[in-house]
Amino acid sequence: MTTSPVTLAIASDHAGYDVKEQIRHALEGRYEIIDLGAHSTESVHYPDFGASMADAIITGRATRGILICGTGIGISIAANRFQGVRAALCTDTTMARLARQHNDANVLALGARISGMEVMMDCVTIFMDTAFEGGRHGTRVAMLDRQGKE
Repeated sequence: MTTSPVTLAIASDHAGYDVKEQIRHALEGRYEIIDLGAHSTESVHYPDFGASMADAIITGRATRGILICGTGIGISIAANRFQGVRAALCTDTTMARLARQHNDANVLALGARISGMEVMMDCVTIFMDTAFEGGRHGTRVAMLDRQGKE
């Protein structure tokens, strides 16, 4: 990866804390990083961190995000409750690539208890390096953005 104007927010609950820290350290210097917490392995509530991520994306403080909890499921559901957030739970690089190419996902969700660290780092790399294809996929993403507004 190269230096990019992307501002990356990263957040986790307690189950994802160690993975969040490893990813944050690996990406420092490549992106401007906003660490939204958690800041320890002390028990916290994943919906709070999904909402913090959504706020960072919606307000434009961050252009992309990475969320981590035990499975990635709860925290991605929490973030996806907000208009304009497209959080994709990915367990392999094909999912990470297609989440960006076809769905213009702006948040990558990972499961700390599901995938190994090497696979998660590969997903992060692919997610950050892959562009949205647009075209027919752009039409579908626009449909998602309109949902709930009609």
